[in-house]
Amino acid sequence: MDEDVSSPASSHEAPPSPARRFPWRGWLCLVGLVAGGVFIAGSLWREKARPEVTTPVSSPTQNVEIRKTAQAVDHAFAEAWAAAGLEPAPLADDLTIARRLSLALTGTIPSLEEIRALESQPGEERLDWWLTRLLDDPRSSDYVAERLARAFVGTENGPFLVYRRRRMVQWLSEQLASRRPYDEIVRKMIAAEGLWTTNPAANFITVTIDQNQKKEGPDQVQLAIRTTRAFLGVRIDCVQCHDDKFGDRWKQEDFHQLAAFFAGAEMKLTGVRDNRHRTHEVRFRGDEEESTVLPVVPFSPELMPEQGQPRERLAAWVTHPKNRPFAREAVNRTWALLFGRPLVGSIDDVPLDSAELPPGLELLAQDFIDHGFDFQRLIRTVATTTPFQLASQSADPAKAVTSAHEDAWAAFPLTRLRPEQVAGSVAQAAYLDTIDEDAPFLVRLTKFGQQNDFVKRYGDLGENEFADQTGTIPQRLLLMNGKMVRERTDNKPGINGVTRVSQLAPDAKTAVETAYLCVFTRRPSAPEAEHFENQLAEAKGTDRQRALQDLYWSLFNATEFSWNH
Repeated sequence: MDEDVSSPASSHEAPPSPARRFPWRGWLCLVGLVAGGVFIAGSLWREKARPEVTTPVSSPTQNVEIRKTAQAVDHAFAEAWAAAGLEPAPLADDLTIARRLSLALTGTIPSLEEIRALESQPGEERLDWWLTRLLDDPRSSDYVAERLARAFVGTENGPFLVYRRRRMVQWLSEQLASRRPYDEIVRKMIAAEGLWTTNPAANFITVTIDQNQKKEGPDQVQLAIRTTRAFLGVRIDCVQCHDDKFGDRWKQEDFHQLAAFFAGAEMKLTGVRDNRHRTHEVRFRGDEEESTVLPVVPFSPELMPEQGQPRERLAAWVTHPKNRPFAREAVNRTWALLFGRPLVGSIDDVPLDSAELPPGLELLAQDFIDHGFDFQRLIRTVATTTPFQLASQSADPAKAVTSAHEDAWAAFPLTRLRPEQVAGSVAQAAYLDTIDEDAPFLVRLTKFGQQNDFVKRYGDLGENEFADQTGTIPQRLLLMNGKMVRERTDNKPGINGVTRVSQLAPDAKTAVETAYLCVFTRRPSAPEAEHFENQLAEAKGTDRQRALQDLYWSLFNATEFSWNH
């Protein structure tokens, strides 16, 4: 909406310029443009300094404790399955579980190099070794940080002059890599002060600034929505305009009392600062005039500290160990990251009543609290549970997996891969070595460009990443005829593993098996192997290259490739 729409008709004054409304803009503009210009090169060339890890990723004692918690969760699910008359699917094989973990934590399937390394480990140690390797991989903290940032600040670039999403994601990655407690990360965001560049946590606040509106400073209403949904799993924002009409516990006043904690946040030359004299003014439904709303939390007020700035007090209340919605939401979101769908039906609407919660959630939440909100431990615990390690289908045709099995987590649920997971997997499958920070710059640069273009064309649900979705014809055509798949299967020895397999595989059997491992993270079945080996057996030279390109194309376009299972 244009800024002069609400101006009186008799006014002939020009609207205030952006520089007058935001005096801190001018000196930041040049800095922002320069920083934006070096983004791509800086991201790919920078040597990523690994933050000091405060505790080891894994230890024998910790593993025993994690298994104990996982077994308690397994027992809760087993009781639910028995009560529902469901026989769970069998356990999945190691490569299938490794694929799930790689997709969840790095956004791509394992490389052939990683598969070989995994299979060289003793069988009983493989999955723990693989999970430890992934959690210690910079790709993991980077990818999980991006996924969390969607809930914390959304996916848009936001107000450029006062917001740096990339800095926010990088900061989150550093916090995760150093195993900073999750409650500490959240407190830093809610109570952040200073510049959004030097204190990246402040981007949680500044992203809500609307530079096209006359109102200066962060938006307390948007901040209240983010806080309740992302950190508490509560949709209290549905009552921001009027009381709930369907008997819900929330009232309009509840929401705005929470928003009032952010009313004092304002913008200065030194960044975000709190002003105790600023208040939250609201005209409630049915009232003729605005009222001043004081900050009050919507539940468990006894957990609120009496001293401190309003946002500091709110941050302490949100992350209090006895504020169980905080731990429950973290468990639900972590479960969704690993499984592709949340444990509770809606990612940001977790029941406050423990009697309405699914099996295992309270056990995982309590373990998360008891171990200092260790996010990596939570990931490891969920990945150790039986539901995560179950197959997505039954080996016995007479005991087929149904939607009831998936809904009860008695089988691993089938979910579509996210756009960046599809693109990342295409790039990795067509390159035998691991595409990580040690990969050649040209390889990383090519993947960066191809993946960004692919995701734009494929479509991204943005913040609604866990909403139900169906495949589209353009998505299918992008895999069938798109530029990325074509370039990744072309004869490019320096980038594509397809060419290397064609040239170096000693026989058709090895070539077909390698292709299946690269694309599906499994070996071909006997009928599959026979079919493709016959096609490759007599092919030589360019015909062999073309036959292998066709094989890769077929695998990329198989349903199995685009789904997590």
